[in-house]
Amino acid sequence: MGEIVSLKKALKIRGELKKKRKVVVFTNGVFDILHAGHVQVLSRAKKMGDVLILGLNQDESVRLLGKGPGRPLNRFQDRAAVLAALSSVDYVIGFKEQTPENLIRSLRPDILVKGADYKKSQIAGAPFSGKVARIALKKGYSTTALVKKIQGLS
Repeated sequence: MGEIVSLKKALKIRGELKKKRKVVVFTNGVFDILHAGHVQVLSRAKKMGDVLILGLNQDESVRLLGKGPGRPLNRFQDRAAVLAALSSVDYVIGFKEQTPENLIRSLRPDILVKGADYKKSQIAGAPFSGKVARIALKKGYSTTALVKKIQGLS
């Protein structure tokens, strides 16, 4: 089971992992309603290294992204707890900004992973990681589409 950590603790962990020559993978997202597409991306990201650190948009950050009224549906602490319970996720760390660039700049992951729906030039923090990997997304899975579908039923 993963752990929800502060930036201070994450930096300490990152330093220890670097000394042990462990490959640190970083990815990020909102993960408002966890679905099979998310699980697949996280599982594939974890397989790229020894430790997966997940940057999670805090609630105010989600609102900055303009995901729509009432978003996030699930509070940060609830989303973080669900993600930390996944076997593929070692650490969850929240961030308040619109992008995790400052977090990535601080942690300097060996591999930065995003979905293939992002062009490399659009990936925040790319210059501060050793390598950028893009993962193909599972077709037909989108939290925003799921929210719209649910809203249409009410």
